Amino acid sequence: MIRPAIPADQPALVRLQSHLPEPSPGLLAGTLDETALTPATVLVSVEGTEPVGYLLAVPGDDTTYVAELVVAPDYRREGRAKALLSACAEDGSSLTVTVAPDNEAARTLYEACGFEKERRLPDFFDDGPALLYRRD
Repeated sequence: MIRPAIPADQPALVRLQSHLPEPSPGLLAGTLDETALTPATVLVSVEGTEPVGYLLAVPGDDTTYVAELVVAPDYRREGRAKALLSACAEDGSSLTVTVAPDNEAARTLYEACGFEKERRLPDFFDDGPALLYRRD
């Protein structure tokens, strides 16, 4: 159900990325390129062989930052986002993520997965602040 992304997944992941309010197309493309220098991880949730969700994570000094997490609308509420977060944290690293304050669905998901709100980051997104969540 969860596996590392491969370059052939890129078209499906780009389609999934369109569901994000603040996507980072360059970051995603840079991680899937076979010659990529970006030290990031992309995990996919698949239905059969087709990616229906993904998590893009970037390692930091003391945490792994979840830069993007998305599941296709038809596959939500099946535990896929939680499974992607669990797979990302298998090495025991702390995880951080930023969420728009009005994104109730994302906040509920992260809180249900043991994340705690650390602080507010003003002007983080193009259209306003973010909340930084962390799970140790």
